[in-house]
Amino acid sequence: MNAVARAVAIAGVLAWAPGAMAGKPQPRPPQATPPEAVALIGDAPVTAAELEEMGGGRLFALRTQEYNLTRQILDDAIAKRLLEKEAAAREISVDELSRVEFEGKAAPVTEAEQRTFYEANKARFGSAAEADALKQIESGLRQQRIRERRAEFVAGLRSKAEVKVLLVPPRAPVGAGDAPSRGPSGAPVTIVEFSDFQCPYCSQVTGTLKRLQDRYGDKIRLAFRDFPLSQIHGDAAKAAEAAACANDQGKFWEMHDRLFANQQALQVEALKKSAADLGLDAAVFDECLDSGKHTQEWQQDLAEGARYGITGTPAFFVNGRLLVGAQPFEGFVQVIDEELQRVAAPPPGTKADSKKK
Repeated sequence: MNAVARAVAIAGVLAWAPGAMAGKPQPRPPQATPPEAVALIGDAPVTAAELEEMGGGRLFALRTQEYNLTRQILDDAIAKRLLEKEAAAREISVDELSRVEFEGKAAPVTEAEQRTFYEANKARFGSAAEADALKQIESGLRQQRIRERRAEFVAGLRSKAEVKVLLVPPRAPVGAGDAPSRGPSGAPVTIVEFSDFQCPYCSQVTGTLKRLQDRYGDKIRLAFRDFPLSQIHGDAAKAAEAAACANDQGKFWEMHDRLFANQQALQVEALKKSAADLGLDAAVFDECLDSGKHTQEWQQDLAEGARYGITGTPAFFVNGRLLVGAQPFEGFVQVIDEELQRVAAPPPGTKADSKKK
C-alpha cells in the first residue's frame, strides 16, 4: 500500500471512531451500582444507611406498627387452628366448643357489679332509663368476660401445642445507660421507660410496673428516662430536674413515687417541699433545682427518644421492642415472656440446639 492509500485508510478509521476528530467526549463505562443503594443521582448513590439516619425514628415506628398488625393477624390464625384442632379432638363443632368453654365457663355478672359500674359511669348513659342502662352494662360486661375466658383457653392450648412464633420484631438500640434503674444490670430483660411526671397515663402505669417487678423479680431491670412534653405539661421539665436532684442524694425512686402520686404539686416551691418531706438536704436540693444543673440530661433523653420515633408518653423499650402508651399488665407479660424464651433458647446450629431437636 502506497503512502496515499495508507493515509486514506487511516482517515477512514478515525472517521468511524465515535466522537473522534470531532472533540466529542467518549462515553464512560457503566459503573456497578452499590448493593446498598436505593437510588442513583447520576452515578452517585443514595444508600439505605442515609435513609436510616434521616428517618430512623419514623421508619422504626412504622415497622413496629407493621409488626404489631402482622402479629395480631398471626395470633388470630394460630387461635383459629388450635380451636379447630381441639373441636375435632372432641368431635364437636367450633361453635359448640365456644358455647361450652367460653360462654358456659365465663363468670356471671352480678347485679352488684352492674350497679357499681352504673354509678361510676352515669354520664355515659345520658337520658337512658336506669333499667335499660343496667341491661346494657350486663351485656357489655358479659361479652368482656367471654373474651377473657376465650383468651385464657387459647393460651392454654398454645402452651400445650408448644407454639413458637418466628416473626422477628423490630428493635431499637436503646440503652439504660446511667439512668436510674431497679433490678440487676445483668437481667435478661431490660425495660427502658420514657416518661413525663405530669402525664396522667404515666402515673397510671406505675402500678403495672410494680406488678411486673413482683412477678419477675431479678429477671427484669426497669430504667427511667425523661421525656417531658413541655408544650402541654408546663411543670414536667422542672419535675424531671427535681427527680435528678433527688437522685444526687440517693432518693430518686422516693421522689419518683411522690411526684406521680401528687401531679398537682409540681411547681418549684411544691417540689422543694416534697424534697424536705422526703428528708433530703433542703439547701443542697434547692441549689441544685434552681441552678438547672440537670437540664441537659432530660434534654438529651428527649432528643434520643425522638430519634427512635417517640412522640408521646409513656413509651417503653423492652429489650429494644417498642410499646407505646399505658399498656395493660398482660401486654407487658406477653412481650417479657417472649424475650425470656428468646434469651434462654440456644443459638441455631449449636450443640445444645441439636440435642433439643
